[in-house]
Amino acid sequence: MTTSFSKKKTKLYKNELFSLAKLVFLIPITIIILLLIFLWSSSSTIISGNIIHLCFQSRKLNDLYCISAGTHQNLEAPSSFSSNVTTSATKIVDDLQQKSTRLGIPIPPGYHAFRNGMVKSDEELLVAYNDVEDQLEMHRSWTSTSQNHNATLCNGRGIYVYELPTKFNKDLVSQCADMVPWVDLCDYFSNDAMGEAVQKLGKGWYQTHQYSLELIFHSRVMNHPCRVQNISEAELFYVPFYAGLDVLRWHFKNVTNDVKDSLGLELVKWLESQPTWFKRSAITCELHAGKDHIFVLGKISWDFRRYSNSNWGSRFLELNEMQNPVKLLIERQPWHLNDIGIPHPTFFHPQSDNDITTWQLKLLNESRKSLISFAGAARPDAPESIRSMLINQCTSTSECKFMNCSSGSCDQPESIIELFIESEFCLQPPGDSPTRKSVFDSLISGCIPVIFDPFTAYYQYPWHLPEDYKKYSVFIDQEDVRNMKVNVVDRLMKIPAGEKQNMRKYIIYELLPGLVYGDPKSKLEKFQDAFSITMNNLFERLTRLEL
Repeated sequence: MTTSFSKKKTKLYKNELFSLAKLVFLIPITIIILLLIFLWSSSSTIISGNIIHLCFQSRKLNDLYCISAGTHQNLEAPSSFSSNVTTSATKIVDDLQQKSTRLGIPIPPGYHAFRNGMVKSDEELLVAYNDVEDQLEMHRSWTSTSQNHNATLCNGRGIYVYELPTKFNKDLVSQCADMVPWVDLCDYFSNDAMGEAVQKLGKGWYQTHQYSLELIFHSRVMNHPCRVQNISEAELFYVPFYAGLDVLRWHFKNVTNDVKDSLGLELVKWLESQPTWFKRSAITCELHAGKDHIFVLGKISWDFRRYSNSNWGSRFLELNEMQNPVKLLIERQPWHLNDIGIPHPTFFHPQSDNDITTWQLKLLNESRKSLISFAGAARPDAPESIRSMLINQCTSTSECKFMNCSSGSCDQPESIIELFIESEFCLQPPGDSPTRKSVFDSLISGCIPVIFDPFTAYYQYPWHLPEDYKKYSVFIDQEDVRNMKVNVVDRLMKIPAGEKQNMRKYIIYELLPGLVYGDPKSKLEKFQDAFSITMNNLFERLTRLEL
């Protein structure tokens, strides 16, 4: 009896031990499964060719310099370009001998932006570059010479603002708290999307987010003197669809492409129900089909041009219905004529002419303690990036100050602006896409931008930056940096003081006012800001194209 009880007890003990071991074994498996579910729910998987990209929440979206407006651009020259201008064979030969485009941009051999064998020779590369320059020339032909803001000078031309269902704009803004998993955007979207005031920098300075353009532009259009309430009096039609926020809310969530595309498709369907979408020109009787419609998109063009083997972004700008309207973006697709680049929002939103002149005088009297500065972070996962090389060159000399944005140092506007107003040159290498908000932050700080890729600025903003880029910037070919043919610090040290002074004065006096978006309550009379320049040119385009 005793023996039987002992065996039973031993068996029971073994069963308990087995159950405990089983439980211990299941705990780490459960943790791993939960971890995988968490990563899946807070990440976005992008498949591009044979490469799978995982975008986790460790990338700080509120770090305005560490994350760009998009990470999966498809910089490819289409087989048939949008421009109607064909470069002559003689001109191609001449330009090839000069090894530069008509604007003097060096022709980089095998430039990495052209992939999949679409550009196979220097001749094809030159045609692609010159086609971009032809389009920019056309954009500049729409530049207005008007310096006025009065309603009496609208000359009967009105702009009508569609009152869209709230799901296309206001409801998107209401998702600001959880639009991105690791940052609350609500404070950035407050105060007419200028964000909270930055008292340390003075009047007119705010913590403005780089993705606030759609909201800022909408606020300004609502107060524009040429805005009309009667739709029959309008020649321009503004569609306040916050497509950038629509795309942004899905970037880091595991949803299907159909979900990402759904709101854009609904918007197109809504527009096609409006008689103004199919309005005919009073001059040519041509059916407009959206040619007189304006969209403002607060993210880069690539985020709305998802290609077939990717999950990144939407296909909103690839829709047939979106080919005729004008799209104003912080970064344009260089071979789409109706993509027009306008400045990134900066932290400065002046209310009056005096706000601008006060800031200009401050910049002119500022002592530039550093020759060079660079605010940014390395791109270790992008072997073609020159950022690490620039960081090494910068940190190896006392002539250059480096602000490492990967540590969160760039989160505060005052840190960035104070660095730039103390620097003569600001390095602006491409990030995840060619353009950088930092280019405009440096310009409004009187810091001469050093550009390494023509698509960063020269091929983007024809209405706000001059064709002669040497007036306001220094160009150093990124291929020369990559191949260690140039030391950037040594190159910049050789620029004469008089040349630097002339560039800085041009930036401060000629460019700065037109690169900032004034406060929605602003009363600018002497200056035109970025918004006014854009609106005047949109009306000029109507006249030139006889729409």
